[in-house]
Amino acid sequence: MTLTSGSRAARGADLVLTAIAAVSWAFLAMAGVAALGLHLLGADAAGSLGPLTAAVVVLAVGGSITPSGSVEAFGLTGAGAHTTIDIAPLGVSLVGALSLGMVFARSLRPLGPAVRGSELLARAAAVALLFLLVLGGLVWAASSTVTFDGGDLGLGGAGGTTRIPGLGDIGDIGGGLPGRLGDLAQAKASVGFSVRPGASLLGGLVWVLGVLLVTLLSARRAPLPRRWQAAHRAVRPAASALRSVLVLAVVAGLAAAGVAAAGDAHPRRVLGAAVLGAPNGVWLGVPLGLFVPLRGTASGSLLQVLPHPLDELLRAGTDQSVTVGRIADLEPLVWLLPVGCVLLMLTAGVLTGARTPRDGAGPGAYAWRCGLALGVATAVALPLLVLATRVKADAGLSVLGVDALGAGLELSGSVPLALALGAVWGLGAGAFGGLLAYATGAAGRRASAHARARRPEEGRPGEGRSYPDLAYVPGPYAPSPGYRPSRPDTNPYLRPPGEGRPGEAPPGGGPAGGGPPGGERGARGPSGAPGASGPSGDSGGQDPFTAPTQTGRPPVPPPPRRRPGSPYRYGSSPVPPPDEPPPAPWRRP
Repeated sequence: MTLTSGSRAARGADLVLTAIAAVSWAFLAMAGVAALGLHLLGADAAGSLGPLTAAVVVLAVGGSITPSGSVEAFGLTGAGAHTTIDIAPLGVSLVGALSLGMVFARSLRPLGPAVRGSELLARAAAVALLFLLVLGGLVWAASSTVTFDGGDLGLGGAGGTTRIPGLGDIGDIGGGLPGRLGDLAQAKASVGFSVRPGASLLGGLVWVLGVLLVTLLSARRAPLPRRWQAAHRAVRPAASALRSVLVLAVVAGLAAAGVAAAGDAHPRRVLGAAVLGAPNGVWLGVPLGLFVPLRGTASGSLLQVLPHPLDELLRAGTDQSVTVGRIADLEPLVWLLPVGCVLLMLTAGVLTGARTPRDGAGPGAYAWRCGLALGVATAVALPLLVLATRVKADAGLSVLGVDALGAGLELSGSVPLALALGAVWGLGAGAFGGLLAYATGAAGRRASAHARARRPEEGRPGEGRSYPDLAYVPGPYAPSPGYRPSRPDTNPYLRPPGEGRPGEAPPGGGPAGGGPPGGERGARGPSGAPGASGPSGDSGGQDPFTAPTQTGRPPVPPPPRRRPGSPYRYGSSPVPPPDEPPPAPWRRP
């Protein structure tokens, strides 16, 4: 007995173990990536790495953090910093989502070709409950205060810039703050952050439920309830293709960051920023490359964290429209971004065509089905990318209740336009990929076993599922559909008797695809006389290649012939009679 088939206690144990494995692997992966990124940035030199890692993980799963700070000089507290941050480190989020989804999907495979809805709901609820319990522990641990010395910050001199060690340009807080506070001695700055429990737990619940839903819609080899069987053929091929190309784009972004770090003066900081935020930049560029307009504004020192030429476009300080055309006016190489995004969508279309079962459809119907599936998937995914990559950050300094200076950054896209453009791009890319897969013979070649399984309406009229679902999976009694239509030149059973392949001579000679019928040729024989025998010597004038198949009972073989003069017949007695005894040995008289 296994854990997936047997008593109720065994199934309950499997459910709990699956939830523990999925949640633990997800949080371990996220904590490892967050700690690595913070260490590469040098943030552990300014504060404790444990609370910082917990705070980054909470932000990655949809949590909310409230930072605060103060500046103290001569022992007097007269300045306070107020900050709001609305940005998620998607590098940590992506690793956690992939780990959680992979373990959860693999735990469903031993359940057979179909899973009961109640059991699937129980497994998802167990994972979500355990996820919230672990997140609650991180919410309690993710509160700390980091204190920086005035000498490290540059507040004790007459000039310079205010830089938090290890944070690069992001650490340049306040712009002209060092010059204004140059007369201060023994200055100290403290930055504290605390997690809002209610908002963080609610965001974590939405995050984990979204990850489980995306996993069920894109994991092609995981079973689904019987009412959802249509998703194997209509939803999962397109969803899995889109997921694959988005992850591939992140991998390409990490590779580009590695190349950039090799020629940078601070390679560790470049790699740390890429580990934490590579999906933020890549997935922000995907809607922009598909001509979804963005709106943005930036001011103060936060302009320095923007890449060129986006910083020049937003330097005006007012709300600006960010499009590919406006950025290309400052840097013509930006036109490569739409080219890369178009290739990304075409790759998703080809993958959709290779993973969608053909089911005997023609090229037009098959391309329309692939385009419709990818269009719906892209129309849902592109607005989600716009919402996930939005950036909002405000930092200010108030002295005795009066705002002295501030910096802000806000960048977001249009959700309605992302929905419309996603549907258009997905429909076109899916149709093109379906036609290309059909023309090359790859249509449906990568379809999963669940997608190829026959449905009841595809069999004989009135045929239902009288046997377990495993009997309808492609196998010896339910073969998989062919990859190409049957033609006489490839299937000998579709050719008339006596004819070879198109363009070849028939077996008896003569022109290809022509000649007299086989019966007449056999009846006349090679000499042309009726009733003459063929070259093989068969009587009746029948050509052995066109002779009709003999039906009925086979002829009875003749009985075995007995050898004359032998009294023993095989099978007459169990033991044959003994032979005559040998002669006696010769003895001397």
